[in-house]
Amino acid sequence: MQLDIVVPFFNEAETAAEFAAMAARLAAQARARFGLEATFILVDDGSTDGGAACFARHMSGNWTLVTLSRNFGKEAATLAGLDASRGDYVLLMDADLQHTADIALDMIGRLLADGELDMVYAALADGKGRRGPARWLARAFYRVVNMGQRYRLPENAGDFRVMTRRAAEALRQVRDRKRFNKGLYAWIGFRQERLDYVPAGRHAGDSKWPRWRLVAFSLEGITSFTVVPLRVVSLLGITVAVLGFFYGIKIVVEVLTSGIDVPGYPSLMVAVLVLGGLNLALLGLVGEYVWAAVSEAKSRPIYIVKSVAGPGAAAADPRQPTSAGERQ
Repeated sequence: MQLDIVVPFFNEAETAAEFAAMAARLAAQARARFGLEATFILVDDGSTDGGAACFARHMSGNWTLVTLSRNFGKEAATLAGLDASRGDYVLLMDADLQHTADIALDMIGRLLADGELDMVYAALADGKGRRGPARWLARAFYRVVNMGQRYRLPENAGDFRVMTRRAAEALRQVRDRKRFNKGLYAWIGFRQERLDYVPAGRHAGDSKWPRWRLVAFSLEGITSFTVVPLRVVSLLGITVAVLGFFYGIKIVVEVLTSGIDVPGYPSLMVAVLVLGGLNLALLGLVGEYVWAAVSEAKSRPIYIVKSVAGPGAAAADPRQPTSAGERQ
């Protein structure tokens, strides 16, 4: 049985040596404990620090290095790794060493122990690492995305997970251009199990996910998986219109019955500012959905492969035709 370990990375040259050592231990233990032959599929997502050369120099055993033509983002790089995968099981993990071999082996053991399981995913224990407003915003995001859905997006779960071949094939069939993998993992269904964990500290370098990028990524998730914001704004608009209608009746009644002067500039400015702000917010929200639709309609490739190297390059090339006859 073969285990493909997909590792997308961007500018992680400083971790290459340590990751290669951890990868060797992970491969040895996967073979000894579960009888799985591990193959590493490294996806260089347009690194500019020479990371591809560093990984190629330090990796041992059976590995493949897929180099993309530029930085397409982690979601696309993960898909490139899945397209190159041919194994019976697929493990997704990062190259920054925050995803440890011990947790990976624990997930593999849980998956193999239950024949009904198709995926085991790691999730941050109690949202560790998020405090104050960040934690509340994260909870609000998951509530919005999960509202009214037939599936549930688990909180604090990322890409660190192991899956069967059929789950990996299901993910490969979804060719969204604006990808939000957290939602896709839940959308494909299958029986999945959660494993809480505490990520290890980064070995070197900084996170490639600053807060502004996380906000933009969350917005992509919302526009890809829920229409709730549009409905909320629509209901808010209806509410404002109804209140305005009754306020207008109140003014007419007061003028006819008691001769009170109609309020002038202040009330007019409040109405203009409130309605103008609502219209601009709705216009921006609709624009996000339109942009997502336009991106899908263009049908551009999700990623472009520059080169494939390594001992397993011939057997794991995402540029080869897929099972459905599709060519990247």
